[in-house]
Amino acid sequence: MNSVSSISRLTRITLAIALLSAVAACGKKPEAQAQPPAGVSFITIAPERLALTTELPGRLEATRIAQIGARAAGIVLKRNFREGSDVKAGQTLYQIDPAPLQAAYDSAQATLAKAEANLTTATLKAQRYKPLVDVNAVSKQDYDDTVATQKQAAADVASAKAARQTASLNLGYATVTSPISGRIGKALVTEGALVGQGEVTQLAVVQQIDPIYVNLTQSSTDILKLQQAMKSGQLESAGAGQAKVTLVTEDGRTYPQSGKLLFSDLTVDANTGSVTLRAEFPNPDRSLLPGMYVRARLEQAVNASALTVPQQAVQRDLNGASVFVIGADNKVAVRPVTADVAQGDKWIVSQGLKAGDKVIVDGLQKVKPGAPVNPSPWKPNAAPAATAAPAAAAGASASTAAAASAATSTAK
Repeated sequence: MNSVSSISRLTRITLAIALLSAVAACGKKPEAQAQPPAGVSFITIAPERLALTTELPGRLEATRIAQIGARAAGIVLKRNFREGSDVKAGQTLYQIDPAPLQAAYDSAQATLAKAEANLTTATLKAQRYKPLVDVNAVSKQDYDDTVATQKQAAADVASAKAARQTASLNLGYATVTSPISGRIGKALVTEGALVGQGEVTQLAVVQQIDPIYVNLTQSSTDILKLQQAMKSGQLESAGAGQAKVTLVTEDGRTYPQSGKLLFSDLTVDANTGSVTLRAEFPNPDRSLLPGMYVRARLEQAVNASALTVPQQAVQRDLNGASVFVIGADNKVAVRPVTADVAQGDKWIVSQGLKAGDKVIVDGLQKVKPGAPVNPSPWKPNAAPAATAAPAAAAGASASTAAAASAATSTAK
């Protein structure tokens, strides 16, 4: 009986081992088969007209700056503006005590009246002497003296008029006005201050910030490269009046309004080797302030037939940049490229690709040179392509585990 039981147990063990072997063989069978082509997404290279953008650092500067100074001496009686407010051209900012200036004007006016009276007297006397000298009723010397006195009186009148004009100007300077429209800063003097004593006293600063300037600096080397590319025909000039400028503020926000390039400096800074450029931006809400640090994206040239690829399609290693391209037989090949200029989320490829090439963008981790692929056009917002191979392997592993569990139960 024990012998029969031992034989039966041996039979069950043998059957279990055979079952395990069969299951293992089934699990390895998919691996022995050829892997299905990996699914990848690609783009077809096509030339496009592309404006080349350069990002440059810069500082904002007011388009007009007026240093308001006291041009007349006296005591400040009143300040007629609110600090930080907008003022108009001709608006009264300060009132300096006009009393001494008014007195000086009145004195000049009186001096002019006296000079005019003397001129009238001298003129009438010269007119009376003229016919008398012809009949020798008066001497020639007396007539000449009368004419000279008349001319001196006329000169005194001219001098008195100039003095009255000066006094009038000084009296007008007692009322300090803004020469430009803009935003005024803090008051530099207060009521009761004595100003204009021997030198100009600064009272305030008015800055016009709509529009506003941004002063940029660019390496002279980059400018030379652009000029050479334009001369060779690789690039087209965007034009000084057509170059578009976009502003990025210190907090990373893009300013909603675009600007225009005004000019490029004619000289290179000997200390920095850079050239200054100036652009102008509208600033209706006064959110841009003079002195702010910004970055400007400047369109300086246009590539009429640029070849671009998404940045994720370019692989880089010690040998340089490369991309995976799909051949006519749907097999993958590695193509070295030159992609040194970024434009947004793309690389501009200057060498290595031509129109019509199919470049793999999605699924790069699943391909290798010479392997076939299952290509489909790339959609930027689509989910990454998936293959059936991982699922098949997972199914085989699950089947193997289930079979092993069943075999162990049978053996028991």
